[in-house]
Amino acid sequence: MTAMKRTPHLTALLSALLLLTASSYGAEPAAAGGKSSLPPNEGGAKAALEKSPRHGEWVDIQAPGTGGPLKAYVVYPERKDNAPVVIVIQEIFGLTDWIRSVADQLAAEGFIAVAPDMLSGMGPGGKGTEGYASRDDVTRAVRELKAPDVMAKLDAAKAYGEKLPSSNHKTAVVGFCWGGGMSFSYAVHQPDLAAAVVYYGTNPSKPEDLMKIKAPVMGHYGGNDNRVNSTIDPAANELKKEGKTYVYTIHEGAGHGFLRQQDGQNGANMKATEAAWPATVQFLREHAK
Repeated sequence: MTAMKRTPHLTALLSALLLLTASSYGAEPAAAGGKSSLPPNEGGAKAALEKSPRHGEWVDIQAPGTGGPLKAYVVYPERKDNAPVVIVIQEIFGLTDWIRSVADQLAAEGFIAVAPDMLSGMGPGGKGTEGYASRDDVTRAVRELKAPDVMAKLDAAKAYGEKLPSSNHKTAVVGFCWGGGMSFSYAVHQPDLAAAVVYYGTNPSKPEDLMKIKAPVMGHYGGNDNRVNSTIDPAANELKKEGKTYVYTIHEGAGHGFLRQQDGQNGANMKATEAAWPATVQFLREHAK
């Protein structure tokens, strides 16, 4: 396997291939231009969830050693055959309506989506994200989470998903912002992972960690996000040296969080979203089938 940078031409080609291959995986094909298959931006998330025809439900997942059950939102695709599982790892803002809407869109693309609340049981009154008084309070709580605890919760979500009767027993992860970094870290932690997708999350830097990665990794980054992007080359160089698969795109002019803030950066965030999302879906289909 090799590490490589994904060019805009390659991303466009993958977007086109998505249209051709969607039906063979039992998923809903994207409409012309791909816009109808994009997740909503933050402002449209609640309405998208209310209109969704797919079955979504809240579940409590047993997560030994983490202090209690892990609350998660699970959405099922409408397809005839068993489906891959994709764990959706939240931003630093917790398990929001927007993260749930991303899970719903992944289900529209043919995946069983599991979106765990990493703050389950940690909020006021034993609640999760919804128990905190403000987004700032959620952000502080997420920053205090310890990596071993996060990995244990992701392991629990993976075990839950793979035991579902409608699962094909393959699991991938997609993470955003803080969750993007955790997606890459989970690829280090979990050898039995089909794929990992990182949206604008910082990358591991220790060679001894990167050597552990077995799953192919895809990254999508905003061009105007040097805090994150400065961590790309060290990881890419090491992964290339080790023969690992790490494909990534830096989307020119886009900012941090572009998939959630699609109306930002004078159109660059939407352009990045239109390129990144179809490529993500194709990558997941390719490696979790």
